[in-house]
Amino acid sequence: MTTPLRVAIVGTGGVAGLHVRSLAAIDGVETVAAVDVMPGRAAGFAAEHGIPIALDSLDELLATESIDVVHLCTPPGVHAPQAVAAFAHGAHVVAEKPPALSLSELAQMTNAASAAGRQFAVVFQQRTGTAAGHVKKLLAEGVFGRPLFALCNTLWWRDAEYYSVPWRGRWETEGGGTTLSHGIHQIDLLAYLLGDWRAANAQLWRQDRDVETEDVSTGTILFDSGAVASVSTSVVSARETSSLRIDCERATIEVDHLYGHGRSNWRITPAPSVSAKEAATWEFPEDTSPSGHDALLGAVYASLLSGTPLPDVATEPARALEIVTAFYASARLGSTVSRLELQADESLHGALNAPVTDNR
Repeated sequence: MTTPLRVAIVGTGGVAGLHVRSLAAIDGVETVAAVDVMPGRAAGFAAEHGIPIALDSLDELLATESIDVVHLCTPPGVHAPQAVAAFAHGAHVVAEKPPALSLSELAQMTNAASAAGRQFAVVFQQRTGTAAGHVKKLLAEGVFGRPLFALCNTLWWRDAEYYSVPWRGRWETEGGGTTLSHGIHQIDLLAYLLGDWRAANAQLWRQDRDVETEDVSTGTILFDSGAVASVSTSVVSARETSSLRIDCERATIEVDHLYGHGRSNWRITPAPSVSAKEAATWEFPEDTSPSGHDALLGAVYASLLSGTPLPDVATEPARALEIVTAFYASARLGSTVSRLELQADESLHGALNAPVTDNR
């Protein structure tokens, strides 16, 4: 392209800073506008980051400016209408996770992108990084044998101050609890590595926090490969960690981190039957890049600037939300939910509201 892509940041809370700093490092991109409904907030963000336009309304931005890409750093409850408006304007959209409050809202977004011929990327940045790509490649090649069992843990700490933000902890505005808002990242990485899922079940718990939604969840996923995964998500865990463990026929793959991972966070342990010579071929590359917004947005903009399809680190926006939706549906129905059932039954595509066992 001969002219820079003009980018707008919508929502100027904490995560917006990650976006604008990543964008500043990408050639051929210019962040030209900041938007926030809170008076004065966009102006402060724009002044801090040298952004020329600051507005209080996305509608005003789209009516008055030519924008090539809109970044949605807003609460998930407004992602769907904002994305649909941006696509109608002719812009690509990059949305923070979760992409929407339901599969039906996500379908509105993906349909609007298709109708406009625009790209739609969701920020599931845990898929990125050289180490994750290395593991995905070896799993796909079958060198570890068949995946058998996995653990997927998102054990975080979010206190009363965190939930003092009006939209958090409420079904109507956050869509779900910690499973949707936090666990979805590790669930997405797990599914990125293991592929299509077949069935899921879960239980939702309110152990301590004063919220409508769950602060702890426990679930199980069965993948098409036959692998079974145990999934735990929490916001009551003082020692915070994000971790995956995948036990295969010939190796165990592990990653332990918090909000991002690099080569040092990953480990591959060969089974006793594997020779040291073969295990040495599984070593991670020395020259590695970590996961994060830099890697994700760098890959997305490489595609936007070249006019090529999005890379796999930015595709399949529904995969993790499908699993999370199945978790909430399972808690509501009291039974296991299959992927075929979920895809066929549109009554399961709406709001995620589900009963939560209150143990306080």
